[in-house]
Amino acid sequence: MNRSLWETYDNNTKNEVLSAMVKSKWIMGLMALTLAVSLSACGNKKEETNNGTTTGNNETTGNTSGGTVDAAAAETVYKANCISCHAVDLAGGIGPNLQKVGGKLSVADITKRIDEGGGGMPAFKGTLSDTDIANLAGWLGSMK
Repeated sequence: MNRSLWETYDNNTKNEVLSAMVKSKWIMGLMALTLAVSLSACGNKKEETNNGTTTGNNETTGNTSGGTVDAAAAETVYKANCISCHAVDLAGGIGPNLQKVGGKLSVADITKRIDEGGGGMPAFKGTLSDTDIANLAGWLGSMK
């Protein structure tokens, strides 16, 4: 008597196996969708900002390049374009931790990385204005 293993199961066991297989396919599909959505969130998002001009109560700070930084405008650009990979608190996630990036990289190095991207980060030259990039780099450069 040559019976396959499947034929030895009773109907309840077969139903349980089939149910588990269907559930695992749904879970795999949801995981793939979640991954696709999270990776696409790191793409270039274009949002208009106040282009670094100081208005109202926006805080300005000095940076190592000698200019001033509009912290509120930089945070707006950061929230619109960087938060999905670098987190609300700059702690990183998909992208690296930026909490002390100014102690590791110069403002020029940060500007170049924002402009050109690299290491999984998209380039923002042409997506963000030069003023927004300079302001964001100066703000990040003050994170030490």
